[in-house]
Amino acid sequence: MRYTHPELLVIDEIGYLSYGNRHVDLLFEIVSRRYEQKSTVVTTNRPFTEWGEVFPNASCVVSLIDRLVHNAEIINIECDSYRLKEARERSQQRQQQRAQRKSRAKPVTKKEE
Repeated sequence: MRYTHPELLVIDEIGYLSYGNRHVDLLFEIVSRRYEQKSTVVTTNRPFTEWGEVFPNASCVVSLIDRLVHNAEIINIECDSYRLKEARERSQQRQQQRAQRKSRAKPVTKKEE
């Protein structure tokens, strides 16, 4: 199983999708084999209390969480999404550019006949 070999394994966005039992079993197997042997980083925007929704009908969720948090350093990051922040900044820049173009544009006058 290739995911058990790296010294550091990063699993990004757990909880973004719902997973079937086969996926949970595979994740549990990977985490179990790496447990207390190699480093694993997991990112998620879902608290552990909601992992039952992410992994419905999975009997190993409690054991999976237990192995992940044992000897772990949990870092809670509470802030706006950087993607959302960048999108807002781009939107503001475009608005400013449009306003500048409008202010530089010459008014169009009708030629008198």
